[in-house]
Amino acid sequence: MEKTKAYLILANGMVFEGFSMGAQGTVIGETVFNTGMVGYQETLTDPSYYGQIITQTYPLVGNYGVNDEDGESRKIWCSGYIVREKCEQPSNFRCKGTLDDFLKSQNIIGIYGIDTRRLTQVIRESGVMNGAITTEYSQPNDTLLQEIKAYTIQDAVETVTVTAPEVFNESGKYNVVLMDFGYKTNILRNLVKRDCRVTVVPGKTTPQQVAAYKPDGIMLSNGPGDPAENTEIITNLSTIIKMNIPVFGICLGHQLVALARGAKTQKLKYGHRGVNQPVTDIFHDRTYITSQNHGYAVVADTVDTEIATVSHFNANDKTVEGVRYKDIPCFTVQFHPEACGGPKDTEYLFDEFIALMSKGGAQ
Repeated sequence: MEKTKAYLILANGMVFEGFSMGAQGTVIGETVFNTGMVGYQETLTDPSYYGQIITQTYPLVGNYGVNDEDGESRKIWCSGYIVREKCEQPSNFRCKGTLDDFLKSQNIIGIYGIDTRRLTQVIRESGVMNGAITTEYSQPNDTLLQEIKAYTIQDAVETVTVTAPEVFNESGKYNVVLMDFGYKTNILRNLVKRDCRVTVVPGKTTPQQVAAYKPDGIMLSNGPGDPAENTEIITNLSTIIKMNIPVFGICLGHQLVALARGAKTQKLKYGHRGVNQPVTDIFHDRTYITSQNHGYAVVADTVDTEIATVSHFNANDKTVEGVRYKDIPCFTVQFHPEACGGPKDTEYLFDEFIALMSKGGAQ
């Protein structure tokens, strides 16, 4: 079967030639890289990648196919997908199809056969940049290049959040409201297996609506985009977190609470995306290997030490990875303790959330 040529065109004018996989056409997004060796299905279905073109740094992708159990949401959310080599004959007892078929089924444009190592070097040196995967152009014309440079991720949380409340495990002991900013299904799984009744609500649910559920705890999920753009959600959270109800925030949820409490966030040069980020837990005096997917971080010196303390930091670049609040029953982390695929060493944080709920919010 003849291969169709495809091209990755970056905002700086660089062109990578490869072959088409998935759907054909042209798509523009923010080009990022993920260093995970496994978990490509979870990566593709992670809503936090909305608006982004994902580059897998591990060279062979698709070797165990895709299945019906490992998705982190109902669909693929990223804009495009880049791999060095795609496996066309996967082998796994749970395999239900190939990576290529999975991309085609959801009209996701991908490219393989390019030098992903060189591309990763470019992103690390220059920072995350916009790009386009295309089967329609081999060189950047002025119009396409302008479109690439002008691209911004907009309405991210509004796009990925649920449109109406959904209830899971109705007979659970602990009544938890999960505010969906783009939640990964494994957050839900971790709560359910700890005997929680979980009500997933839209990201812009108001404080009054949250209170009406009479929750024992509130979970703030991960999600895509610039956290500071979610002004309505930040305003809502400034009230929600003062209800004396235990709150646990992950990734975007972590950033939004920090913003609601007066801290600031900043965009990282190329972010943390992968399953091998070392994070030091100050209170437990341990360093864990964590799964992460974010392009923004809380600025350490903007955290008000009168009301909060940094509980975790990234052992590589010292960025803030966790905050515990002194005046409210709330703690948040930047990494993913629910990681799949990835290390599960930090699932203890879900147990701490359960313990906080069992105490009625007393820390």
